[in-house]
Amino acid sequence: MSAFFIRFMLAMLFTLPTITVAQEIDTATQKATSQKIDSLLTVAATAIENNDYTNSALLMTRARILAEQTNNNNRIGLASSALSRLYLLTGNLKKAKEENERAIKMQQDNDNEENRGQSYITAAKIAQQEKRYSEASEYLEQAKEILKNGRRPELLAQVYSNQGAIALTKNNTQNAEELFNLAIIQANDAENKFVLAKSNIQKAEALAIQKKYDEAEIAIEIAQQISTSENYPTLLSESYKISSHIAKEQNNISKAYEHMSLYKDYLEKNRNKKTESNFSIDQLQDDHVLSAQLKKDIETERERSLMANKVTTVLLIAMITILSLLILSLYKNNNLRAKANELLQAKNTELIVAKDNAEKASMVKAQFLSTITHELRTPMYAVTGLTHLLLSENPTPEQKKHLDSLKFSGEYLLSLINNILDLNKLEANKVEVEQTAFNLKKRIEDVLFALGKSAKDKGNSLNFEFDEDIPEEVLGDPLMISQILINLVGNAVKFTRDGDVDVRVQKIKQTETEAYLHFEVEDTGEGISKKKQKNIFQNFTQGSVAINRKFGGTGLGLSIVKNLLDLLGSKVTLESTLGKGSTFSFDIKYNLVKQAGEESNPHNIIYDIDYVALENRKILVVEDNKINQMITRKILEKNKMVCDVADNGEIAVEKARNQSFDLILMDIHMPGISGIEATEQIRLFDKEIPILALTAVTIDENIDEFHEAGFNDIIPKPYKVEEFFQKIHNGLKQSKVFN
Repeated sequence: MSAFFIRFMLAMLFTLPTITVAQEIDTATQKATSQKIDSLLTVAATAIENNDYTNSALLMTRARILAEQTNNNNRIGLASSALSRLYLLTGNLKKAKEENERAIKMQQDNDNEENRGQSYITAAKIAQQEKRYSEASEYLEQAKEILKNGRRPELLAQVYSNQGAIALTKNNTQNAEELFNLAIIQANDAENKFVLAKSNIQKAEALAIQKKYDEAEIAIEIAQQISTSENYPTLLSESYKISSHIAKEQNNISKAYEHMSLYKDYLEKNRNKKTESNFSIDQLQDDHVLSAQLKKDIETERERSLMANKVTTVLLIAMITILSLLILSLYKNNNLRAKANELLQAKNTELIVAKDNAEKASMVKAQFLSTITHELRTPMYAVTGLTHLLLSENPTPEQKKHLDSLKFSGEYLLSLINNILDLNKLEANKVEVEQTAFNLKKRIEDVLFALGKSAKDKGNSLNFEFDEDIPEEVLGDPLMISQILINLVGNAVKFTRDGDVDVRVQKIKQTETEAYLHFEVEDTGEGISKKKQKNIFQNFTQGSVAINRKFGGTGLGLSIVKNLLDLLGSKVTLESTLGKGSTFSFDIKYNLVKQAGEESNPHNIIYDIDYVALENRKILVVEDNKINQMITRKILEKNKMVCDVADNGEIAVEKARNQSFDLILMDIHMPGISGIEATEQIRLFDKEIPILALTAVTIDENIDEFHEAGFNDIIPKPYKVEEFFQKIHNGLKQSKVFN
């Protein structure tokens, strides 16, 4: 956390109380203004009770103007709503509508929804007065939606009462009766006597139209009792009018005459008064009710404002508390961060030193691997080369069997050298997978033959089950499957004594171009514990230290198996029970050899070599190792090629200058000038002759250097003889020695 941010937060902490005080002053001013507005509205309510409507309207207008001056939307809405109902009471529909629209506008963003519901009721009453019943119904529906929470039942009673009146206007007396009943329920809940009496009168009228005179008489009697006890003369006179009609329909002429006389007497007394007597029953509104509602609205608004102020105060206190805790936390965190940074800087310095040491160690390791690779490959060249020569000299069947095993073991050892000495390369999936046609069954038999003696020495039976439905030849990497099986079968033989080692290959499925095979290697040996099974495929890992001492080994075998199967898009699975044995299994997909290819190439020769064209071609072999000279010379001469030898780079340059050769095979590491330097010198006077690097160095790391020096191609030692002649053939063909 930056020091600037902490200073900013501290400034906020000290500034906030000032802001809070300013807000409190502003709130106090606004509170005083609100109290003055509420006082004006309260006096206006009292004036309504005294029938002083003119003074009441003036007081309400003053309250609204004061609210407008202080931008107090809640009080503007409250004052305008009260004015609208007063104008409606006195019959001034134009002003009632104007004030009500202002009230609704102010109440749109007001959290006191009941006030907006009251304004929609007023809007509906105005529309009813103007006989716009559809618009009135819409307003009443909006009011009902707002007031359905039940907090203001007296307002909901007015909604149902006015909806019933509209239904009665449309002669829908049954619906009207139901709505008046709902209005009576809500009025009872609210203890609103005026709406209760009014709704009973309206209900009686609806019942009378339906000729339900007995029920209508009960409803009108209830209305008359309430109107008499609560002193609602207007409602009482209206009830006499309805009861006169009911009595007449019941042939009670004297009662009908009596109640009609009472109704007309009331009209005569109030002939010159512009009061609610000018309106129909559904528009009647007692001034005392209006006054009471206004006082209740004022009280509700006061409570809401008080609650809002309390919430604001609590929030401000909470904000100051949280901000204080935050700053304290930030301060402590900053101190901890500073200490952590110091520790991290010290650790970072240590890591930089460790990184430098690791890089140096890695460079030393790379140099060591490069050197040891060369030193191991050179004698391996002699092993594989001599094996090839012996195989070509018509050995006896028994000798050939042993030589085949030797050749196979040499190829495997070479691959093992390449992969183990560069295990990082294997784990990075940089080893290329070959696609070569080979006999899978024979390849596995070669593995088992090579391991047969080890199995016999340990008293083990080596068993092989091969699904005969598997094609004789498949396309894939023969060396990889050999490496995988040598490791798995070799481990099985190593950790089993006087038991069985079973190798099974089964076909899962086959398509026109692919075969899916399942491999299993099962033994009855030591077994692997559940705990060790999790780590058994890691580098340099064995079942235990005791096993390592007892059986030996590097612990790389299963790691190599896992990495090779990853390259082949497969994975090895293990099932093992300690003391009973283990089963390793995996699946591999092989491509199939096309039938047309088999007919044209019956001996599985995958190299396009014209050996006749190679006859009598003159080759210069540049090699300082006498054994390697002899092997390379014999291999070339075996194929009727003319061979000359140079022991070092200087002799090679001299012979290339003074004699004519078709191709040069150049070793890299030699005493005196290296093969690269010799090639560069030859290229100064002969740019056409093909020069192939015949080397045991790691090719990937030197390939650019070889091409820059002027080599046409590279043959890694030791090599397969077919690959050897393929490279020579390509070099001669590309240099147009022959077509």
